[in-house]
Amino acid sequence: MTAVFDLPRHYEEIYIGGSWRPAAGGGVLEMPDPTTGGVFATVPDGGAADVEAAVAAAQSALRGPWSLLSPTQRGAMIHRLADALADRAGELAVLEAADTGRILRDMRAEIARTADWLHFFAGGADRLVGQAMELGPGMSGYTIHEPVGVVGALIPSNSPLNLCCWKLGPALAAGNAIIIKPSEVAGVSLLELARLADQAGIPAGVINVITGRGSEVGTALVAHPGVKKISFTGGIETARAIVRQSAHDLKRLTLECGGKSPNIVFADADLESALNMALFASFKSTGQSCSLGSRLLLEDSIHDEFVAELVRRSARIAIGPPLDEATDIGPQASQGQLAKTERYIELGKQSGTLAYGGGRPSGAGLGDGFYVSPTVFTDVDAQAPIAQEEIFGPVLSVLRFRDEDEAAAIANSTQYGLTAAVWTRDFGRAQRMVRRVESGLVTINCYRPVSWMLPYGGMKLSGLGRENGVDAILDYTENKTVAYYHGTAPLADPFGIG
Repeated sequence: MTAVFDLPRHYEEIYIGGSWRPAAGGGVLEMPDPTTGGVFATVPDGGAADVEAAVAAAQSALRGPWSLLSPTQRGAMIHRLADALADRAGELAVLEAADTGRILRDMRAEIARTADWLHFFAGGADRLVGQAMELGPGMSGYTIHEPVGVVGALIPSNSPLNLCCWKLGPALAAGNAIIIKPSEVAGVSLLELARLADQAGIPAGVINVITGRGSEVGTALVAHPGVKKISFTGGIETARAIVRQSAHDLKRLTLECGGKSPNIVFADADLESALNMALFASFKSTGQSCSLGSRLLLEDSIHDEFVAELVRRSARIAIGPPLDEATDIGPQASQGQLAKTERYIELGKQSGTLAYGGGRPSGAGLGDGFYVSPTVFTDVDAQAPIAQEEIFGPVLSVLRFRDEDEAAAIANSTQYGLTAAVWTRDFGRAQRMVRRVESGLVTINCYRPVSWMLPYGGMKLSGLGRENGVDAILDYTENKTVAYYHGTAPLADPFGIG
């Protein structure tokens, strides 16, 4: 088993204005250890006073050194930050695996790719171009993209560094300053990200990191009039609260609020690939993914055989400590999330047939951690809670369908619309389903490839806006229109009184 490297796990200071300082209130927040149920790390418990200081530091950076850099110079700094992150990717992967409960081999790949996100957005810093237009004789116009200002980024616990850089990269490329609030459950790696910002020479105040509770730091960020945009990844109830709290000054919002994604398998699909990806989509990260393929829709003729093989393979998934190289899935991130998953499993027993799992795994060293077995329910009613509500745990609902019409109706029967997948060798059917399924991302014969180049976000209650892709940078700008007269004749007196 890989040991946790020698990084501090008891942090005494937050990062504001290029310097480290204790939280104004002096409190301490305990981050849980998913593998033991104990305490993994302690961090400062920040509050409104720390947000006030961070907003002032960010505004100062926007008035001063950061705004004086050319877009190309900003991009070069983001490239340096990406290189600094890549240099420590191995260490940070171990830290995030131990902190979040995600398995180490997944985190190694994810952290290594996170540097690529920053490189991608760094390359876009000097490619923000406006439009020019001729409005008529002697009259022209053009548009320019200006940074929105101070951005508040609220980061979830499942992929702290990666999901942070989905927001950090475009925010900085557009010329903004950012205040990062990690999850109160996991996210000590974001304090290490602040150290990397120092190393990369990012000016003081451009990146600020405040640990603490959502009810304190998060609420203060959303309410502060100096914060012009909030970018949030998390649950729908928190997103609704953000919308309500930000309404008074109409903050710009990007909200990614989860999903209940349909994974639709037709009888003519490559069933071996579909099986492999059904396991991946259902149980990766112990179900702690917004794009989890938590609803498996199977055509009638393949249902029984597919489920039998799915159950057989589910039983072979190795559950254990995230730093153990043999582990396939680790624990959930917190006691609260484990309790939520177990609550839905009990609901599932009332509305479906338990085909596999449904409890805590047995095994040496697993009893005290937040472990739960991969769970498969069949004969699930499409309107049952386990088929309608995001669980954020390894709970799979299997549903039957007869034809394209029924598959599309079931797929669209929830309030979410983040990701979906269609498995078929029929190209026409695939294209019809892409049009019919209400989802921000639909994949054909694969499941949710994630790339800095692919826009990511949802329809319906899955959120507002898109992350990733070139256009994500534009979401961190204000589009200013300029019109000007360059004719030689005096402008006419409209009232005829000159």
